[in-house]
Amino acid sequence: MTVDTVGRFERALEGLEVGLERVPAADASGRIETIAQGPVVGTPLPFEGVSLPDSVRTEPTPAELEAARTGITPVRFAIAEYGTVAIESTADGTEPIALYPDRHVAVVAERDVVPDLSAGFERLADGFDEGRTSVVFATGRSATADMGELVHGVHGPGDVHVIVLEDR
Repeated sequence: MTVDTVGRFERALEGLEVGLERVPAADASGRIETIAQGPVVGTPLPFEGVSLPDSVRTEPTPAELEAARTGITPVRFAIAEYGTVAIESTADGTEPIALYPDRHVAVVAERDVVPDLSAGFERLADGFDEGRTSVVFATGRSATADMGELVHGVHGPGDVHVIVLEDR
């Protein structure tokens, strides 16, 4: 992974109307808190020095998930070529937390931004070898043209923010 890879990822996200911020881990918790709009649900973040705000429900009930305006999740890896994040489906509910609320805040380590689909498949293979067998690829806001004109935000979050941890 190079800085150019993150730049390529950032450019891909611009075309998808997804915000991206590069922040050091020491500043990430504060940025997450600023971006999140309550009520907020989230999955614990596995990055040293980065935590969720105290107000975040990490084991939400179905009603809390439905009422949440923001969902915060870690990202297993991101693919620069497509502006795609890979969200692992876990028993603790990462997938619904990323997809149900109107706003999704995805947190990814800079080292986990890969340049292309081939590198993404390598990451998937590594995860499958470790017993992690399910991942959702999210590429910006949802879109459909099934009924005519292209419409964004039909399902899933209508507002997506990616925080790239520069020093992780």
